[in-house]
Amino acid sequence: MVRAESANFQQRIRVTGAVARPVSVPFRKGMTVLDVVVGDAGGPNEFASANSTKLYRTGPAGAQVLDVRLDDILKKGKMETNYELQPSDVITVPERLF
Repeated sequence: MVRAESANFQQRIRVTGAVARPVSVPFRKGMTVLDVVVGDAGGPNEFASANSTKLYRTGPAGAQVLDVRLDDILKKGKMETNYELQPSDVITVPERLF
């Protein structure tokens, strides 16, 4: 039973930080940062520093941290950092400094 739960945990995408609804959603092939942050997590909240968003990924090549320019994606249509997601990815939207 533990193995099934562990496999399920690894097949999820998580969105944390300054979003409307932090979530953990099942991985779906072809999903992108925009799909999950806006569609599932409700988008960045009023305190977000959206262009400082990070995508944390662990894979065969080791751990990676990718910069996501979320504000540029949402407001300027610049899709260069709208990465296709992989199982176990974690997206973190930090709060801006006041």
